[in-house]
Amino acid sequence: MPDFCTCGAELPPDARFCHRCGKPQREEVIPETAERRAEIAAAAAPVPPSAATLPGVSFHNPIAVRIGLTMGSAAAVMTWLPIIQFGFAIWWISAGFFSVYLYRRRTGHLLNVASGLRMGWVTGVLTSAILTVLITLTLVLVSLHSGGLPAFYQEQLRTMQWDESNIQQAVKALNSPAVLVTSIMSFLLFVFAIVTFFCTAGGALGAKFGGRE
Repeated sequence: MPDFCTCGAELPPDARFCHRCGKPQREEVIPETAERRAEIAAAAAPVPPSAATLPGVSFHNPIAVRIGLTMGSAAAVMTWLPIIQFGFAIWWISAGFFSVYLYRRRTGHLLNVASGLRMGWVTGVLTSAILTVLITLTLVLVSLHSGGLPAFYQEQLRTMQWDESNIQQAVKALNSPAVLVTSIMSFLLFVFAIVTFFCTAGGALGAKFGGRE
């Protein structure tokens, strides 16, 4: 019995398409080969971010920001711990150095010295921001104690073996709100500058010893 297409045309035996309307008459089975399986697996596999798809090292680069935040948090905590805070420069340089190392491990992208400087700078800015938060919280807690910040500052100066007359002059100056605010802001700016400098230097060292693009 002859076969007919849905359009009414009589089909020849084993017809793949209708000669009148072109409608396929049966599904085509594509044999699965090794190359076909490789294409399917490649299409399904997640594609890791590459250097070509990432922006340059800056705050617009999410991977650079995450790495900088991780290393900055570690460096800030290590700096703030009383038992090891005297090695603060080591933590800042290490933060910049290892941020370049982690960026290279994460992206497979070798940074040159200029990119290493930027990676270290991003880490330094984040490190100083975290330290600023820690310093602010500490000052708030100190101000709640008896005597407030001037008494705390006086105690710190005595541990540094300052002359008592000089200590009293410094404490008297800090009793002025304007002088106190100016001193705190100057100290925070100093922290930002020195932390960013050492982290940036560490990033340059990490790029120099880690290879070039």
